[in-house]
Amino acid sequence: MIDPTHRGGPPGSIDPDFLKGVGIALAAGVVLAFTGAFGMTGEGFGHRLIYWLPLMLAGALWGQICARLLDRWIDSDRRPWLASVALTLAIGLPLTVVVWGYTVFLFEAGRHPSVGRLIAFFPPVLVVTGVVSLLNVFLQRKPIQTHAGALDAPAPRFLDRLPLHLRGATLRAVQSEDHYLRVHTDRGSELILMRLSDALAELQGLEGAQTHRGWWVARDAVRQVERGDGRATLTLEGGVRAPVSRRYARALREAGWY
Repeated sequence: MIDPTHRGGPPGSIDPDFLKGVGIALAAGVVLAFTGAFGMTGEGFGHRLIYWLPLMLAGALWGQICARLLDRWIDSDRRPWLASVALTLAIGLPLTVVVWGYTVFLFEAGRHPSVGRLIAFFPPVLVVTGVVSLLNVFLQRKPIQTHAGALDAPAPRFLDRLPLHLRGATLRAVQSEDHYLRVHTDRGSELILMRLSDALAELQGLEGAQTHRGWWVARDAVRQVERGDGRATLTLEGGVRAPVSRRYARALREAGWY
């Protein structure tokens, strides 16, 4: 089962990645219902909503599971198209059976289900799943940038999560390691239990940016930039090397990072 709650966030808070995926899926369901997609123009709008919204929600929940599993084997920063195709197949193939069963239940009660009808559902389900997968992969191509606050602004909340022996240290980078974050400072590094998506919100107040799906870097910590093959690598003070993914390279270059 997926866990929609934050890891490292307040108890009961919701993972923004989970909410975004659900939001995209439900919005797509409304569009499909409104347009009467796949031959449903003869049905009323309310009936179409009853059909599409539960299916898209089920797809979103299953998609979250698939995305987290595939994330271990495919780097969507380096191979966004491969990630999109793999995600489409992983979600769409089993979801087709669900769509087929729900369609029979809602519209074809009393008819004998056939394998031929099941096979006919594969193309449209893969088309819808493919569009949603592409949106989820490619809508994340702009890096999240954080900015220094006013002089009288409170310290960023993230600094309060540092272990006691690193309190007051200069933060250079935050690196994702599974469900943990490795914080790199001028006093060394340490692991804390938290998700990067949560940390990015709490890093507001420090000048920096997400350079990769698994990295946030403080701008003042950058000492050298190596470029090649559409990507870059940042060498930070202290020798830590942080990658810049292709999806974020252009935005960071336009922001003057290198």
